[in-house]
Amino acid sequence: MAALPKARIGLIGGTGVYDPGLFKNVKRVSLHTPYGPTSDDIEVGKLEGTSVAFLSRHGRGHRLPPHKVPFRANIWALKQLGVERIISPCAVGSLKQEIKPGDIVLVDQFIDWTKNRPLTFYDGPKTVHISAADPFCAQLIKLFHGAAKRLKLKARAGGTYLCIEGPRFSTRAESRMFRQWADVIGMTLVPEAQLAREMEMCYLSLATSTDYDVWANKPVTAEVILRVLDMNVANSRSLIAEALPKIPARRTCACRKALAGAEL
Repeated sequence: MAALPKARIGLIGGTGVYDPGLFKNVKRVSLHTPYGPTSDDIEVGKLEGTSVAFLSRHGRGHRLPPHKVPFRANIWALKQLGVERIISPCAVGSLKQEIKPGDIVLVDQFIDWTKNRPLTFYDGPKTVHISAADPFCAQLIKLFHGAAKRLKLKARAGGTYLCIEGPRFSTRAESRMFRQWADVIGMTLVPEAQLAREMEMCYLSLATSTDYDVWANKPVTAEVILRVLDMNVANSRSLIAEALPKIPARRTCACRKALAGAEL
């Protein structure tokens, strides 16, 4: 059996983020996991000289809605390929007037408003209480924020992501309530971020705003989102290409020891 290709960096994104010309020497990998199949085959290739494992979160053709994404299979498979850091571009709605469509938020907190998703690898008999006080990699946030400044992209270091179940968008009442709690809203960060933490992987959410949700009295539609998405995808790709070569090979952040003291 051929050895699996290895990559230190994992990129989980929609099909818009992936450009066939973006990666070199691509190998497709299909892994069987204890949690079923991944969203799609994982493509391992070179981006700016760095080995990267790319996984389309929703699968080719965007066939998996947010509440059906096999998050545990995806994270487990990336871990098997040697991934230590995950970069996760995603589309979000803005809950704040100052976060405009097209802006990038490098979130550092989340609120879980999901209802029916498997949230952990530890369903027993081992009991693990992972700390989620600081669920994102502070070093990656700092590195990508610096890269965004060099590219003159409007990016914010820090912010709270509220994750809803989906696939429907919020009601006006929900959106107005969520505004009091968070900065952006989306459907995919949970449980992806906390599963990565259980695997002691660094995680960065590259959240790009597409709309103002419905608190601004403008109903959100797929048409509105797609209008901004092309610009956001181009900015995300530029930012990833700029920051990726500057990620140090050796990890010194707390993410690598996330399980220390977590097991009962």
